[in-house]
Amino acid sequence: MTDVTSSKSTRHPHHWRHDLIELAALFTAVVVADTIAKTIAKGPEGPYLLVFSAIALIATAAFHTWWARRSGHASHAPPAGDPGGRRALVPGARPEPGAPEEPRTEEESGRAAGTALWRMRTTVADTPGSLAALCTVLARLDVDILTLQTHPLADGTVDEFLLRAPADLSARALAHEVAAAGGRDTWTERADAHDLVDTPTRVLGLATRTALDAAELPLALRQLLGRCTLHSVPAVSLTGRPTGEQAPVEGVLEETVMRLRDPHGGTLVVERPYLPFTPTEFARARALVELDARLGPRLPRGRDVLTLPEGNEITVRRADQRDLTAARAMHDRCSARTLGLRYHGPVGDADRYLDHLLSPRFGRTLAVQTASGRLVALGHLLWDGDETEVALMVEDDWQRRGIGSELLGRLVAMAEEAGCDSVYAVTQSSNTGMVAAMRALNLPLDYQIEEGTLVITARLASGRRPGARTRQHGESRPAER
Repeated sequence: MTDVTSSKSTRHPHHWRHDLIELAALFTAVVVADTIAKTIAKGPEGPYLLVFSAIALIATAAFHTWWARRSGHASHAPPAGDPGGRRALVPGARPEPGAPEEPRTEEESGRAAGTALWRMRTTVADTPGSLAALCTVLARLDVDILTLQTHPLADGTVDEFLLRAPADLSARALAHEVAAAGGRDTWTERADAHDLVDTPTRVLGLATRTALDAAELPLALRQLLGRCTLHSVPAVSLTGRPTGEQAPVEGVLEETVMRLRDPHGGTLVVERPYLPFTPTEFARARALVELDARLGPRLPRGRDVLTLPEGNEITVRRADQRDLTAARAMHDRCSARTLGLRYHGPVGDADRYLDHLLSPRFGRTLAVQTASGRLVALGHLLWDGDETEVALMVEDDWQRRGIGSELLGRLVAMAEEAGCDSVYAVTQSSNTGMVAAMRALNLPLDYQIEEGTLVITARLASGRRPGARTRQHGESRPAER
C-alpha cells in the first residue's frame, strides 16, 4: 500500500508569487502585441516598434528564466547543516535512517574484498579485563570479531574467535600481537564462509545428519572438532582376540586425546596433537555419540535403478551389517582370483572382514543387487584416519559391464561431499580393471608400487560440485524407488 502522506511530502512547495509573475508577463505580452499591430497598421513608426517589442520580449524571457532557476535551486537546496549537499561524499559518514545506500566505488569495493577470515584460539588469564585487552589489540589491527566462544578451564579461559582481518595481516603478526596482549598457546587457521554459521546452528545440523545416517558420526565429529584424526578401535580384532579397548561410558578426556565408547562396541579415539580439547568440545562430542547409540542402525532409504548396456536392471543402494548374509553369499560365488585381487591375498575368514567393512563406523558401503534381489557387487568408502580409501569387488559373472566404474564414481562423489582432499585404492598391478576405473575418473592420479602392490591416489577436484556424479557406462534410465 502506498503512503499518500509521505508521497505528498516529497513534492515541491507551491508559490503564488511564481504564478502572479507568469500572469503579468502574459498580460504584458498581449498588450504589447496589440499595440504593435495597431501602430504598424496606422503609422510610419512600425519598423521601430517591431525592434522595440523584440527587445522587450527577450528581456521578459530572460527574467522568467532567471526566476525559474532561482525557485528551482531553492526547492532542491540541501538540508540545513549539510552545506553544498555533500553529505554522502563525506568519508565515514553514516546515511540517514531509511535513506537509499550509495553505490560503492571501485576503491571501496577493493578495500572490502581485501580481507581474510581467520579462526583463532588463545588462552587468557581468568581475570577482569583480560578479554578487553585482547579486543583492544584486535581493534587496533582493524580486525573485526565475527563470533566469540569462551571455554573456561582450571587455569584460565580459552577464547575462540572467528575474525575478519586485513588481507595483509599474517598469522605470525596476529599471534605476536595477541601474545603481547596476554594470550598464550595461540592457534590460528584460515577459515571460509562455512565458518560464518553460528555454533549452535552448526551443532544442530551435525546432529541432524547423524540422526539420518549412522555413517555420518565420524564425519560429524571431524567437522565439530576441526582438523583431527579419528580411529575406531573394535573390542575384538579381526583374528578374534580382545583388543582391550573399551572406554568407560562417560568417556575419557586427556588433553589432546578423547576416548568415547562406541555404541557398536569398542572405542572411538579422537586425536588433535596441535590443540588440546576443551571440556565443552568433549561434552558436544559425547552428546553426538550418545545420540547415535540411542537411534540404533539406520541408513538413507534412497536407491537408484540403472539399466546396463545389455538391458539388465540393477539397483544401487546403501548397505550395512544387516546385509552380511547376502554379502557372504556373494563371497562364496566369487572365484579365488577375484577375492585375491580384492583382499591382496587369500581370505581365511571372510565373515570378519565383511562385518568390519559393512560397519558404518568405518565408512560407507554401496551395494548392487539384481532385479531378483541378489547382491552382485560391493563398494566401500573407508575412513582411514586422515585419509580415505576406496575398495571394490564385483562378482565374476557381472564384471566388465561398467558396474565397478559406476560404484567408484559414486564413492568419489561421497568423498568430495564429505570434504576429503583425496582417495586412494590399494590393488595389484595386474588388476587392470581397477586401474582403468581410476583413470576414468579424469582426476590427477599418483602411483606408488612396491612388491606388486599398487597404491593409486586420486586428488579430488576442488571445483567439482559436491555430490555430482559422472555416468560411466551410459545407463538409459535412472530412477528412484
